[in-house]
Amino acid sequence: MNNDYQVIDQAYPSTEVKNKVLRNTYTLLAMTLAFSALTAFAAMQFRTPQIPFLLHIVVFIGLLFGIEKTKESGAGIALTFLFTGYMGFTLGPILNMYMAIPNGGELITSAFTMTAIAFLSLSAFAVTTKKDFSFLTNFIFVGAIVLMVGVLAAWLFELPMLQLALSVGFVLLSSALILWQTGEIVNGGETNYISATVTLYVSIYNMFLSLLSLLGFANND
Repeated sequence: MNNDYQVIDQAYPSTEVKNKVLRNTYTLLAMTLAFSALTAFAAMQFRTPQIPFLLHIVVFIGLLFGIEKTKESGAGIALTFLFTGYMGFTLGPILNMYMAIPNGGELITSAFTMTAIAFLSLSAFAVTTKKDFSFLTNFIFVGAIVLMVGVLAAWLFELPMLQLALSVGFVLLSSALILWQTGEIVNGGETNYISATVTLYVSIYNMFLSLLSLLGFANND
C-alpha cells in the first residue's frame, strides 16, 4: 500500500511541489535575464561583432545539450547562466545596429515593453486558470521545425519577406511556449525548474528579437 502511495505522489506532484518549481523557475529566470542584460550591455559598450551564424548555432545547441544533461545538478545552473550570458552577448551587436538608426532607442524600448506585457499576461493567464495547454505540443513541435528550416533558408537566400514571416512565426511560437511551459509547471507536468527556465528564457529572447524586427520593418528601418 505504501508503495502505491509513493507512485501516486510521484505521478501527481503536490501543490507545494508545484509552487516550489514555479517559484524557483521565476527566480532563476529573473536572475538569468538580469545577467543576460548585463552581458548585452557589455557587448554594446565593447562593440563586439556579430558571431557567425553557423558558429552561433553550434554553441547554442551545444549549451542546450549540456544543460539537459546536467539539469539535475548544480552544473546545470552554471551552464544556464553561461547560456543566457552568451545569448545576451549575441544581442549586443544587434542592439547597436538598431541604436544606429534615428529612432532605434524607441524601437528597442517598445519591443521590450511589448515583450514584458506579453510574458506577464500569458504567464498570469496560465497560472490563474491552471488550464492544460498540452494541446499545443504538436503545434510547438511542428512550428519549431518549420521555423528552423525558414531561418536556414533566410540565411542562405536573404529574403526580406521571409524574414518578416519568420518574425511573426516566432512571436506566435514564443507565446505558445510560454503558455505551454507555465501550464506544465502549474499542473505538475514539469518538475525541473532549470528546464522550465531555459524554455521561458528562449521564448522571451525570441519574442523580443521578433517584435524588434517587426517594429523596424513597420518603421521602414
